[in-house]
Amino acid sequence: MRAFTYERASDPRAAVAAASRPGAKFISGGTNLLDLMKLEIERPTHLVDISRLPLATIDDLRDGGLRIGAQATNSDTAANAQVRTRYPLLSQALVSGASGQLRNKASVGGNLVQRTRCPYFYDTAAACNKRNPGSGCSAIGGVNRIHAILGASEACIAVHPSDMAVAMIVLDAQIELLGASGSTRRVAIGDFYRLPGDTPHIETNLEPGEMITGVVLPRAPAGRQLYRKVRDRASYEFALVSVAVIVATERGIVTAARVGFGGVAHKPWRSGEAEAALEGRPATMPTFREAAEVAMSQAQGRGHNDFKIELAKRTLCRTLANAAQGS
Repeated sequence: MRAFTYERASDPRAAVAAASRPGAKFISGGTNLLDLMKLEIERPTHLVDISRLPLATIDDLRDGGLRIGAQATNSDTAANAQVRTRYPLLSQALVSGASGQLRNKASVGGNLVQRTRCPYFYDTAAACNKRNPGSGCSAIGGVNRIHAILGASEACIAVHPSDMAVAMIVLDAQIELLGASGSTRRVAIGDFYRLPGDTPHIETNLEPGEMITGVVLPRAPAGRQLYRKVRDRASYEFALVSVAVIVATERGIVTAARVGFGGVAHKPWRSGEAEAALEGRPATMPTFREAAEVAMSQAQGRGHNDFKIELAKRTLCRTLANAAQGS
């Protein structure tokens, strides 16, 4: 690990001011950043500790929504009574992520900005456009079993690792941001992340020095919420494919549906095409299969990960069926 300087921020505005200096990065739980610093993939010269800022509360909003502070831990968020009651999808997704020890330390804000990565990103001897722009992508033509089937480019086929973000994109979350100038703004989570294109090293639309202060969830939509994660082992493993759904039915007809995928793209993936194929249709397996086909119509395997296309379809069908039964 390379040498760096450190300071503990006293308030949010002081934090963004300190992070505006060249080479500075925020650190909270550090569950991703510290690993990358040890491998000298991330090389900050100055760390701004924001873990003790007063941004850890989870508060009801007047419009029926919920605001989650960026420093709330993943464990506390998953266990919160309001989250479990009104947004069980989010609680399910959080509990599916990482391990208990990591969830106790990782923050909501940190979870959102963890690096999109793959084994070649960690291997400093391999070509990786995320690590060294313009060097190439070793995963294309390499061992790409866990890699993207949607939204990828010739520059990068890594997948976003967050379970929480998949739930949040289906819940229409808004991310609160504080800029270096003291300005604030909100960004829909669907607009927060970027597809790789030819600049896969730029993963979000954060401005330099900008800090996440919270996440706002609107009033919970009608319908049953379910999150299903398929992985190689039961704990401490990224998704091969994950699915987040919210399904409302009336007299056997789907009246509203939301569909999101994880483990398939460079960002959490919302499938408006699948939602359109579901709404107004019978809540039956033929409808679910049609929605799954539509959702994966643009999917592209790279050899080792071809199986993910069928896996995503089957996972969506099973999850929709379970959600519709309990809607």
